[in-house]
Amino acid sequence: MKSLVTGGAGFIGSHIVDKLIEKGHEVIVIDAETSMVHDSFYYNPLAKYYKLDIADYEATKELYKDVNYVFHCAAESRIQPTILNPLLTIRTNVLRTGTVLQCSREAGVSKVMYSSTSSAYGLANTPPLNEEMPDDCLNPYSVSKASGEKLCSMYTKLFGLKTVTFRYFNVYGPREPLKGPYAPVVGLFLKQFKAGESLTIVPDGTQRRDFTHVDDVVRANMLAMDIDHKHYGEIFNVGTGTNHSVLELAHLISENVKMIEPRLGEAYITLSNSSKIEKIFGWVAEKKITDYINEQLS
Repeated sequence: MKSLVTGGAGFIGSHIVDKLIEKGHEVIVIDAETSMVHDSFYYNPLAKYYKLDIADYEATKELYKDVNYVFHCAAESRIQPTILNPLLTIRTNVLRTGTVLQCSREAGVSKVMYSSTSSAYGLANTPPLNEEMPDDCLNPYSVSKASGEKLCSMYTKLFGLKTVTFRYFNVYGPREPLKGPYAPVVGLFLKQFKAGESLTIVPDGTQRRDFTHVDDVVRANMLAMDIDHKHYGEIFNVGTGTNHSVLELAHLISENVKMIEPRLGEAYITLSNSSKIEKIFGWVAEKKITDYINEQLS
């Protein structure tokens, strides 16, 4: 088997690369390595890496030759930076997704797995959130990722390219981005604690999030690759079905907390209804955020 991973030197993508190598795949990675949220990128010595812009059709189309599976993880992936630079977000998350799909179609790729986001549900929907609910995009990030979802659906319906879209809920785990003030909260809290700093919380800390371990995310991708079904072009939630407040998680780590400036464009509560992915793929979340925090502190 031969697989291609976009963004494969980043957080989720690098874990997918490792799992594919473990399964005996030949793996190609395309990653421009321009993300500003990583202190470092991650490389598996058994994969082949190409430092290219996946939006560059002419430069990348030949890399899809003889590829069986594509995992599209590359994205401008933090909400607040996308508010600061909407045009970069649109180019990164919409144009690049279209290019990946077109290259995959032309190369005869068997399946494309697309990494999307639960932030597409916004504020209009009442948790637990399910895939039948309408989009309520509050920021350039969610708009661009939801646009990618629609491109995937269109490529399935119009061109017959098998696509699977995952809406991830607050992914955490080893290699998560730690750079800058907008890093994911779990890794940021642990970094601040180890540095002897106050844990910074966006007011008022009662926001609740469905935190999902990266290993569970990788497993969802592997199941989608391996299992044939009748739901191509559709969306699948990847979440635990439980949530915790930000303040609750902070207090598991330290009582030394401080409030910072409020942020625009973020949902107050995320909570996944993952019954669809359980029914189609047999996937259920196996890891708990509380266990992970305790492991990191031990």
